[in-house]
Amino acid sequence: MKTIIEPFRIKSVEPIRFTTREEREKILTDAGFNSFLIHADDVLIDLLTDSGTSAMSAKQWAGIMEGDESYAGSRSFYRFESIVKSITGHEFIIPTHQGRAAEKILFSIVGGEGKFIPNNTHFDTTRANVEFSGAEAVDLLCDVGKKPEVRADFKGNMNVDKLEDFIKKTRRENIPLVMMTITNNSGGGQPVSMQNIKDVKSVCDKYELPFFMDACRFAENAYFIKLREPGYSEKSIPEICREMFSYTDGATMSAKKDALVNIGGFLSINNDDLATKCRNLLIVTEGFPTYGGLAGRDLEAVAQGLEEVMDEHYLEYRIRSTAYLGEKMLVNGIPIIEPPGGHAIYIDAKRFLPHIPQNLFPGQSIVCELYLQGGIRAVEIGSVMFGKYDKKTGEPISPDMELVRLAIPRRVYTQSHIDYVAEVLIDVYKNRNNLRGYKFTYEAPMLRHFTARFEQL
Repeated sequence: MKTIIEPFRIKSVEPIRFTTREEREKILTDAGFNSFLIHADDVLIDLLTDSGTSAMSAKQWAGIMEGDESYAGSRSFYRFESIVKSITGHEFIIPTHQGRAAEKILFSIVGGEGKFIPNNTHFDTTRANVEFSGAEAVDLLCDVGKKPEVRADFKGNMNVDKLEDFIKKTRRENIPLVMMTITNNSGGGQPVSMQNIKDVKSVCDKYELPFFMDACRFAENAYFIKLREPGYSEKSIPEICREMFSYTDGATMSAKKDALVNIGGFLSINNDDLATKCRNLLIVTEGFPTYGGLAGRDLEAVAQGLEEVMDEHYLEYRIRSTAYLGEKMLVNGIPIIEPPGGHAIYIDAKRFLPHIPQNLFPGQSIVCELYLQGGIRAVEIGSVMFGKYDKKTGEPISPDMELVRLAIPRRVYTQSHIDYVAEVLIDVYKNRNNLRGYKFTYEAPMLRHFTARFEQL
């Protein structure tokens, strides 16, 4: 069949509140033109993030009822641990309340002043936790990944030559580990190839460096490998996942993405000494090692979600439904990162609004207009999220790409919702010359995009 249908039936729904343009103007102004500060009840279609916004399955809700809430040694933890081990092959599994908690624990131990963490591209909380420790987060994305209009199968890959050059220049004793984000969120939700994972592993082995994976969207990445990489079309998703993780020494994961839950995460490690240090810090910051900041019911839901996400019918629907929105945008001339990624569509704000310079936040302008026109909430991934200031001159430094992310929650919206999003986007694009830039009226010293306030110029 040509039509790819949702591989599930809907048995519970929640209402959406409709607002007028006049209401949204006041709402946006009161929120300081920051989509993070808009009340969720005032949003029609919420594409702010795919993190923690999934719809859970009947079996996950059944697991909620079966959760063992014992403080220590709960059976829900042992089911969770068994499934994570079966996917990652890692020996020590440490549950956390979400991915950034795993990052905080890991980088508090291995980071610090004078340390450097290479990655294909760090996302916001990973970068923040690296830098909070005093270390420096270094992005080494492949060259084609920085060209939104160029199509390539694996634009999330790390530049392996630059990685080796960086290690030689920085010296291995200043690099506690190498990180790989799959799929590459900041780079457009683009996948990483198995060959690139192997190549990075070879460099790490050569310099005796641990290799860790930010595995938030591991199943989506595995499906892209199955579709696009020679030699993997006949392999199952679990087989591909196990091979990906087999090249790593550890992983962090926000279960709020590919584990299809609203809260949860883990840190998995093969090194006994590092795992002991992480568990000790876990007890101080999260909880006992067999619950780690989660209720037993949450551990059950994560375990079930990790099994469900590797179903190929689900992944086919997931990747195809994201591409569906991207194709509608491309047909209407809207510039995006091509080809469409796994969990989101990324608008190229530089090409969308060439009349607004980067230091006046063209991505933020698109985000605001999407909300005003259609009640759609998106997020800027550009100079607001990743911009910095020159330490000597104080001048703003912009990232390579100015993007707007439309992150699609898993199992939440139907095709008609996505058609509506496309209609609003087309209307905004037609009127793009009327959009204006923004400037900060407030910005926090770290992760400023969460709480910043703006005014329109």
